Amino acid sequence: MKIVGISGSIVGSKTKTAMDYLTKEIAEKYPEAEYSLIDLANYNVQFSDGRNYLDYEGDTAFVTKEIMEADAIMIGTPIFQASIPATLKNIFDLLPVNAFRDKVVSILVTAGSSKHYLVAEQQLKPILSYMKAQIVQTYVFIEEKDFLRKKIVNDDVLFRITRLVEDTVFLTETYTKIRQEKEDKYDF
Repeated sequence: MKIVGISGSIVGSKTKTAMDYLTKEIAEKYPEAEYSLIDLANYNVQFSDGRNYLDYEGDTAFVTKEIMEADAIMIGTPIFQASIPATLKNIFDLLPVNAFRDKVVSILVTAGSSKHYLVAEQQLKPILSYMKAQIVQTYVFIEEKDFLRKKIVNDDVLFRITRLVEDTVFLTETYTKIRQEKEDKYDF
């Protein structure tokens, strides 16, 4: 199983910090999973211009191909001005409409205020649904008060990250098994 994590911003530290906890959880509980974290701050991704994702080169080609080859995607995003960052939206724009078909996608959100908890529901989930993702329904929402000196200090948040990882892996295994059973019914 190939899982790709995306830290969806090029600024700030909270989303990357949370994704590091998620990465550690996957490494400890699911060492057999092939996991990689794409921190968009470390890549020079071009703006989408409508080309097929296979026609891009460099970092843009690497990031889009990694996402397309994944079985599961774990998106970490901050909320800026009551919206997802443009860097994350650009990733979606670079990919084809059916990019997430047969992929499980889970969400981790960091925000400065509890008032932003619906951004995932009203902006991110509709985009992922449109792109045919199998979305893990519960997501992790982490507020500013849950961090101290680049560490998560709320045990409930850590528990929810653990659960998000478990749910993502379990749903990926389940959907893979269902797809395989359907394919095995055909004679060719």
